[in-house]
Amino acid sequence: MEVFKNLTIQLVLYEDKKQTIFRCLDNFKNFKVIILDNSNNFKLKKEILKKYKIYKYILEERNLGYSKGHNKISKLVDTEYLLILNADCIITEENLSNLYHAHIKYKNCGITAPTTFDNYNNQTLNGGLLPESGNRDEIIKIEGDTCFQTILGSAMLLKKKDFLDIGMFNENLFLFYSDDDLCRKFKNLKKSVIQIHKSKAIHVHGISKVKNIFKAIYLREFYMTYDELFYYFLNQTHFEKYTKLKKKIVNYFFKLILNLIILNFKKSVIYFSRILAFYKFNKLLRH
Repeated sequence: MEVFKNLTIQLVLYEDKKQTIFRCLDNFKNFKVIILDNSNNFKLKKEILKKYKIYKYILEERNLGYSKGHNKISKLVDTEYLLILNADCIITEENLSNLYHAHIKYKNCGITAPTTFDNYNNQTLNGGLLPESGNRDEIIKIEGDTCFQTILGSAMLLKKKDFLDIGMFNENLFLFYSDDDLCRKFKNLKKSVIQIHKSKAIHVHGISKVKNIFKAIYLREFYMTYDELFYYFLNQTHFEKYTKLKKKIVNYFFKLILNLIILNFKKSVIYFSRILAFYKFNKLLRH
């Protein structure tokens, strides 16, 4: 099939469960797959290479994040198309073929993405509005291929040339909002971001893959806060977000102290992470 020769699957891993990765890779035995593991798990690499034929496998000694990881992989892709994919997003060969042919069909297309469902066949959040445009939480039921302002980065199919020409992901966005920023750049070039009705995938939201609970809380809270501020900074509309957060910082500091005193370490990590993210962004503004 044409799609096998023209498309590379790229995965960025970070402490993903082995069973999750295997479930994902089971669908790609006819495709080139490139993996970058931000957790430098040599044992996992050996197990994956024993079970699957992987085109390239990169171990990183430090966590590059989602954006920088995918940017690094995409430069190694030698097919016309690439699929940016999370290991917890399961898409079959047939549905991937539908996604690929839809991209070819729509001439002014920047990104195509599948319609996602949970394990019980309930549609999950995927296409929607950019953060600055309105409600982000509405799951929009589609009856045909539908253009959106943005699409989640859990599964994005695009031409390698388009991805590189547009500047790839902004590497200052470590984990969150990089998909929104990419879609906004395509939108500014009047290229469509399309959710494909006949291409279906399973993607369950809100499941942390980091085993250490304190580390998971830190990564989520720090980068959610910092990446949100930086995204609006890129759009030159960050002042309202920054001002609101600035007013909360003193309160966060007192809540941090209080929760340390009462030994509520989970909440302590939440407030510490947000304070640290604010001060890192504040340092950026001063420069």
